[in-house]
Amino acid sequence: MKSVLQDLPKAGENSNTEPLLPKSTIDVFYDKDCPGCRMDLRKETCLGAPYKELLYIWIIALCVGLPISSLYPYLYFLVKDFNVTKRDEDIGYYAGCVASAYMLGRGLTSVLWGAVADRYGRKPVIIFCCTTMVILTTLFGLSTNFWMAVPIRLLLGASSAIFGPIQAYATEVCREEHQTLALSFTSSAWAIGMIIGPAMGGFLAEPAVKYPNIFTKDSLFARLPYFLPCLCISIWTAAATIACLWLPETLHKHKESNEESHGTGITEKRQDSDEIGSTKSENLFKNWPLMSCIVVYCVFSLHNMAYSEIFSLWAVSPKKYGGLNYSTDNVGEVLSVTGAGLFLFQLAIFPKVERILGPLKVARVCAVLSIVVLASYPSISKLSGTSLLLCINIASLLKSILSTSIFTGFVILQNSTISQSQRGAANGIASTAMSLFKVFGPAGGGILFSLAEKRMNASFLPGTDLIFFILNVNLVIGLVMTFKPFLVLPQRVRSD
Repeated sequence: MKSVLQDLPKAGENSNTEPLLPKSTIDVFYDKDCPGCRMDLRKETCLGAPYKELLYIWIIALCVGLPISSLYPYLYFLVKDFNVTKRDEDIGYYAGCVASAYMLGRGLTSVLWGAVADRYGRKPVIIFCCTTMVILTTLFGLSTNFWMAVPIRLLLGASSAIFGPIQAYATEVCREEHQTLALSFTSSAWAIGMIIGPAMGGFLAEPAVKYPNIFTKDSLFARLPYFLPCLCISIWTAAATIACLWLPETLHKHKESNEESHGTGITEKRQDSDEIGSTKSENLFKNWPLMSCIVVYCVFSLHNMAYSEIFSLWAVSPKKYGGLNYSTDNVGEVLSVTGAGLFLFQLAIFPKVERILGPLKVARVCAVLSIVVLASYPSISKLSGTSLLLCINIASLLKSILSTSIFTGFVILQNSTISQSQRGAANGIASTAMSLFKVFGPAGGGILFSLAEKRMNASFLPGTDLIFFILNVNLVIGLVMTFKPFLVLPQRVRSD
């Protein structure tokens, strides 16, 4: 196809819409007032990856991940300070409720934000939700009781349900050969947020106790010991909101009166021929390749969310309950190392591995290796000193790399089943389903953790052995579902 620059509207022409190429060659039009057309033109003429936009996406996706997990290191102590339990063994139940409220709110609004993004654009949805996140994250840090914390977390989750539009934007801002890299940016940011969040919570919670030379006993941070991590996340999100102002829109917006140009831009025909997915008239719920990807994706998400909460609770629980007896600082140090290693892997290694194996095979291999890594956790808790520090850092890093690779692989598979016109809605459905599954992750993890502490002397799967066994059962179920006849993929996607 010859360069589209040769057929752009000449200066001084009155028409906003001109055919890029002779209609007999390709039946598409360029609308200079359409942001989606301008983005398509840019992708046709600029062959490199748009690293500036990908950096913005990374910052925004990180904002979505941070509030989810930042409270995990101090959640046990937060609930204890709320004085809603009579026994320490019951703290896990209430901790699960606080953590699950976020995912419930996210699940209730993900489809809505995806549909709004498909109708009005990705950029306005991202800016609005980021602004709301700043306010609600700050309010959560100011919570003084359980009944205040839960509804604020619910609303925070509702305003954070923009991962679907973010994923759609990531695929639309890049040429097809760079989409794996773009999705690696979004998934790595989310995963690193799930790691840096707990690190921030671990280091910054109770600052008046940890850093008395900086925060006095009479300061606001002494009266509200868990406000500082929330404040720092709000500041980061505010910066991301400002960065959003420079994001170019990718959604096609054509005038309704111009029927000929009401399409999806320069690359419409090429995308429609390359992608096996839905069209504007197709019901997404009848697209089984999409739905099967989403279901498997949700099973792994349930596991990952339960693991994220259980890891922090397990790490800070006493040795007599099979935990590591770590402080929040210790947990923060482990997760900081994990976050740095994960970031390097996702950006430097994962795209190369995905090109060699394909997204589905990557997900399967990583699921198998995750089972092996997770089975070692009960033995790690019996170590101490340097050997414990070394083993827990290695295990945590490997587990996060493997989980994030599974996640990224299924995001790639999911987006291969749909066209641009429904990408926001499809990612919204995936985010809703994932969030609803994740509602049960923290709640189930908290219940499972409390149950494990009450059966330390059981003859079969005592204490933490039960926790990690059930997590592995979840992984096995997800692995089995990645094969036919359950998982069905378009022919263009490598599945062997």
